[in-house]
Amino acid sequence: MVDVQEQLRRVLRGSDTTYSAEELARKLTRAAERKVPLRVKLGMDPTAPDLTLGHTVVLQKLRDFQDCGHKAVLIIGDYTAMIGDPSGKSKTRPMLTPEQVKINAHTYLAQAGKVIDTNPDKLEIRYNSEWLGPLSFADVVRMAAQVTVARMLERDSFAKRMQAGTEIFCHELLYPMMQARDSVEIRADVELGGTDQTYNNLMGRDFQRNAGQEPQVVMVMPLLVGTDGKEKMSKSLGNYIAVTDPPGEMFGKVMSVPDDLMANYFTLLTAVEESRIAELCDANKTHPRDAKVELGRQIVTKFHNKSSAEKAVEEFFRVFGAGKAGLPDDIADVHVPADLVQDGTIAAADLAVCCGFAKSKGEARRLIAGNGVRLDGEPLSDPQGAVAIKSGQVVQRGKRQFVRLVVD
Repeated sequence: MVDVQEQLRRVLRGSDTTYSAEELARKLTRAAERKVPLRVKLGMDPTAPDLTLGHTVVLQKLRDFQDCGHKAVLIIGDYTAMIGDPSGKSKTRPMLTPEQVKINAHTYLAQAGKVIDTNPDKLEIRYNSEWLGPLSFADVVRMAAQVTVARMLERDSFAKRMQAGTEIFCHELLYPMMQARDSVEIRADVELGGTDQTYNNLMGRDFQRNAGQEPQVVMVMPLLVGTDGKEKMSKSLGNYIAVTDPPGEMFGKVMSVPDDLMANYFTLLTAVEESRIAELCDANKTHPRDAKVELGRQIVTKFHNKSSAEKAVEEFFRVFGAGKAGLPDDIADVHVPADLVQDGTIAAADLAVCCGFAKSKGEARRLIAGNGVRLDGEPLSDPQGAVAIKSGQVVQRGKRQFVRLVVD
């Protein structure tokens, strides 16, 4: 097991708040003396099919604990996902079906494996339906008796909704209790989460005390800001980098990250030493473009491999370097259905949807209105209009997405 002071340095890197660092040091010291690893818990509700780099921040912290010799306990919230975590939400989440949760959980595990060590000696995977499913109504009443209504309504998201006159449903009040019960069931020593999970995680400490267990240390990580430089990374806001993004697209998105976020991305998403990060993010020592190239290289290597990262760098500068707009080598073909084409023309919105640049015609029209779609380098200017097309033409969205048309 790694030296305790070195463990503290590794696991506290990039963290927002730890409740408490002193307790963590004691637990780590005791674990080293007894040669018994800590059980480090991370709960993930599979509410969507894909993970973004924002999700990987806490996964990386779980990996840090694994690398220090501790046991990761990844709880797939198949039961809690059907309720939906109200943390940070201004309205009630839609309740998912068991079938939706099962599909999402499968992809979560596959993508999480890009960050954490999936060796059974280092990872324990549990589903909280295992203990939440069999609870009787009396069990739920006893669980609810551990929390006052006043404390529940103290949480920030509920307080804001009450002030705004937005409804809060009773099942949402159960969510933090269910998550706290998870900590009791797996006897967690440490629980990880984002800052938006602080309330839920701290309730786990209370439930453990009530169950006669030593309370877990809670470590919360900052929420990763998206590529827009303003909001939390989110697929719904379009400011995300997905774990499953192809290398070239992933690198291109990193290159669009605002300069003032680079230090944060280096710290939370890479293993680059802090002294090196300081050099890279000092404009007097490293040109911001060069620093960002290194950031993109590090991230693509982590989620793909080194050769893919180097190819992505070369391709990016071939297309966008020296002020010239070239074309990537691996442009995918898109077949345009014959029924969408009349006399060699297609509605501009249909074209954008067909190319996969938008999910609906409404979204496509907004994209076109913002000069976000180009045909052979020329922007489509009329969201409501039609455009002449032929096989071999290249359609482009932004600076990184290209497709070549095959007109059926």
